[in-house]
Amino acid sequence: MASKKGVKVMKVAKKVAESGSKSTFLKATIPAGMATPAPPLGPQLGARNINIAQFCKDFNLRTSKMKEGTPLPCRVSVNADRTYNLVIHHPPVTYFLKQAAGIKKGATRPGQEVAGKVTLKHIYEIARLKSEDPTFEGIPLKKVCERILGVAHSMGIQIVETVQFKEYQRFLNQRKTIIEEEEKELEAIKQAKLLRV
Repeated sequence: MASKKGVKVMKVAKKVAESGSKSTFLKATIPAGMATPAPPLGPQLGARNINIAQFCKDFNLRTSKMKEGTPLPCRVSVNADRTYNLVIHHPPVTYFLKQAAGIKKGATRPGQEVAGKVTLKHIYEIARLKSEDPTFEGIPLKKVCERILGVAHSMGIQIVETVQFKEYQRFLNQRKTIIEEEEKELEAIKQAKLLRV
């Protein structure tokens, strides 16, 4: 027969386990207009006792004017009565930078190669949008710009005064060839590893 102390420990462990599985806060990145009950979103909402169908309908309605598929960081806090507060942030800085530079991915070797180019005006416009997010609340616009400059550098995106359309188009075409060669090299390395196994 289990001792009283052992039973008490088991009850505490059970409470801790239950409280951990019923978190009242959720951070997720959901594509605009594409919230569905399917994994991974559905199970995350279900674990927090949120009406999944209602949440998806609410999210898709609130993001209906945005470009479908745009990644949107969301913060959901759950109330005791199963209602929730949904805060939708602007897309991530990396998304904005890739859009502004006209690229699909950043540099594989930042600092050694240039993946794309943006102007200071692009940085300012991204900072102006991102400063509306709660995570940047109270942070001066200059500091937001500095953070975005840091992200651009880590992605291999060069900051320039102006971008000449024809010249930049040539750059992107050259870059496309480089990316295709890198992908072929990576695929060859992957295949070589599979053969060794």
